[in-house]
Amino acid sequence: MLVTEQSPAVTSPTTGKPGANRAMRSGRVLGCRVDETTLLIIGLGRVMAGEVVVDLDGDQAGTRSAFVSEWRLAAPSPGAKHGFAALLPTGNMDRAMTTIRFGEDGTGPRYIVAPRLASAAEAAALLAESAGSQSAAVIDRLVDVLMDRNVNRRSLLTITALLQAAHADDGFVELIGESHDGATFLQGWSRSMAPGRCRVSVVGNVTPIVAECGIAVFPRPDVPDGAAGFVGLVDDIKAALDIEGLVFRGRAGWRYTAVHPRKRIVGPLETPENIRSILLRTHSAPDVLLSLRAAANSFDGKETVSSLPFSVRMGIDAAFEADGGNLLISGWLYDPDDHVTAVRLRRRNAAARLDERWTRLDRPDVTDSCSDRQPIEPGLRGEQHAHGFIAHAQLSSEDPEARPYIELTLRDSRRAFLPVKPTRVSARLATLRQIGAIDRANGALPAIVDTQIVPFLSQSGRSAPVIDAIQDAGSFDQDSSPPIVIGAGESEEQIFPLLALLALDPETRHAPIVIAMPAERFRRQAARIGELVRFYRLSARLVSATGTGDFYDLLDVGTQALSCETVVSLSASLIPHGTGWYGKLVAAAAPLKGSLVSPVLAYEDHSIRWAGSWLDDDGALIGRCTGYPLKAVTGMTLTRIAAASLECCIMPRDALLHAGGFSGGYLGTQEKGLDLGLHLSRSGFDAYLLPSVLMWGCDDARGGDSPAMAALVEEIDRKIFTSHWSPVFAGDKHSEKRPA
Repeated sequence: MLVTEQSPAVTSPTTGKPGANRAMRSGRVLGCRVDETTLLIIGLGRVMAGEVVVDLDGDQAGTRSAFVSEWRLAAPSPGAKHGFAALLPTGNMDRAMTTIRFGEDGTGPRYIVAPRLASAAEAAALLAESAGSQSAAVIDRLVDVLMDRNVNRRSLLTITALLQAAHADDGFVELIGESHDGATFLQGWSRSMAPGRCRVSVVGNVTPIVAECGIAVFPRPDVPDGAAGFVGLVDDIKAALDIEGLVFRGRAGWRYTAVHPRKRIVGPLETPENIRSILLRTHSAPDVLLSLRAAANSFDGKETVSSLPFSVRMGIDAAFEADGGNLLISGWLYDPDDHVTAVRLRRRNAAARLDERWTRLDRPDVTDSCSDRQPIEPGLRGEQHAHGFIAHAQLSSEDPEARPYIELTLRDSRRAFLPVKPTRVSARLATLRQIGAIDRANGALPAIVDTQIVPFLSQSGRSAPVIDAIQDAGSFDQDSSPPIVIGAGESEEQIFPLLALLALDPETRHAPIVIAMPAERFRRQAARIGELVRFYRLSARLVSATGTGDFYDLLDVGTQALSCETVVSLSASLIPHGTGWYGKLVAAAAPLKGSLVSPVLAYEDHSIRWAGSWLDDDGALIGRCTGYPLKAVTGMTLTRIAAASLECCIMPRDALLHAGGFSGGYLGTQEKGLDLGLHLSRSGFDAYLLPSVLMWGCDDARGGDSPAMAALVEEIDRKIFTSHWSPVFAGDKHSEKRPA
């Protein structure tokens, strides 16, 4: 794209001589606001150039130093032979100036300050007209001083007006390219761009910075005489679309190059090809050419590892991305001769070093496969099989549409790339899929759990479940008595016998019931459950939810569908031991405002599954009486405990909201429920055990899981729970021992 004439959209501020109606006279000066802390003063008279002391309005307390640039008038008048421009720091001065005097001794001439400030365009036009052929040198000295200060958008606009008044626009930027490395690629033509490093600042709706730009030039037959094409890389520009021009230090001083209104903007995947198309024709300093060559070798969406001429190959087996840009990746890297010096997972400007955090595991299948392929040959260490890896990494999720990729850096500084297409799932589902693919006998499994899985789950945020639909069956009145919130999750048959038992109990038959279920099950079972509710003459509200993983997520959704003060939670996997349990819970909780009351949970063999959680003398949380026969709690009364069981309890409806909801970092439900129970207790909701109420149930078990898988899930959850709560319990114990 060639632009040799000024576009109407990029009109110079000097067009039309905007300063023509502002005359410069001896004894008077005009002021122009450069930015909030600096004024540009223009006047006629002899003032020494450089740093000069000035006082304002004859007030010595207002004395300050200004930078002055002066010139000889092309057409001297009887009153003045010289002109000057001064950059005056105003600081936080909030009053208008009336007079200004230059010089330390106070004997210099006094100038009256015009009451109305000139615009940047007016000041630039007046200065250029007064200085004539000297205006370029005068403005260059002023811009030197301004660029050494903290530039901002307003000062850059003033600088732009000055440069445009002294020079015609110095070419155009025609192409702006984004990159994965954080640098912005610029291409265009200019009369003043010099090859090598130069200082630049971007003008536009971007954060102003003065940066170093590597410039390379190349011949272009389609530009005016004396001009050449240029390419450059500038770091730390966040919004390429908002760039309007460049202020840069060229071979003959400061210049301004506008961005053409019909500029072309290319994304990170297109930029490398644009650099490669021009790179061989450019010349510049060696370091600039090296940086351009590195940018030309950036990721452009293609896999390049397989094209390497030596024994380096890579593959991705699985890649998962949870909320917050948290990734879990497994694959293999075949590099028997150590050609690879770094492995990074990248997306846009974010990067994570994988080879410093991954866990390696044996993959003899990779050795066999790569050794049989030509031209890939076995490396010097043919017995090495630790080619597999599993790693978790955190990348920015600001641009979810941008796909991540793996970058291999080799010993000779070249780079190779492998695109990654992660599956977006919850952290829980990603972990279950990943550990399900690992042999339980693999010796690397403990290290994978400790260094990859547990941190991955711990750093993953929770995806809050969302109500999809609500359907009432029967006359639902949530204010008649505390509603029973039932989470009907994985097993489709558990809810049906429970509804029958609730209908047989005179207390629960008339209680409002909320049945929360996943959206898929709601579509399959809502009609049947509604028929049963009407058949049993119950009062129920059916809630469909998305983003749920277990009973606790469904409990959260069920409480969101209510507005009452108190609810009774009940897992669909529990069965009441007789009638009257509901009334006992309500009666026990009545005098305990803002508290949680839970019954005893037992196995079918009449042994205790849960009878409260306590902190022991060592600061560890234990389930007291677990495994004991039920007679161990027969004589107990309402007892204060450390945490209630959310599987069945009566509690304030807003307790979940106050505690921040359930954690998303657990695979099973036991530690997940205990975690929230502790958070509730620490949020001011006291917990109690009511031994006179009994519920039957079994431990959490995911359908189809092997005993080994269930044990691994339990181990992972226990480690996550311990890593979070052990420091808290230790701190509590330390506080108790501290003397009063």
